[in-house]
Amino acid sequence: MLSFLIQIANEFEREHGYRPNVLYISPQHFKILQSALSEIKGLEALTRFLGMEIVLSDESCQPHLAWSTIEWKRAVVV
Repeated sequence: MLSFLIQIANEFEREHGYRPNVLYISPQHFKILQSALSEIKGLEALTRFLGMEIVLSDESCQPHLAWSTIEWKRAVVV
């Protein structure tokens, strides 16, 4: 999962010229990500590690990235 996120982050940066700062991810994929990064405890630490805010959405079949000017403080469950 982490290698996939790195790949799509690099693609995003090549396409747009800047790094993404928002990760849209399904709850199921989020659990996989948490498991893969089990040494990182807590949502805030995970957000800092990734350098992105996390938006959980049942509509996100695949993780995807975006850039937002909003300075979010917490993940949002949609």
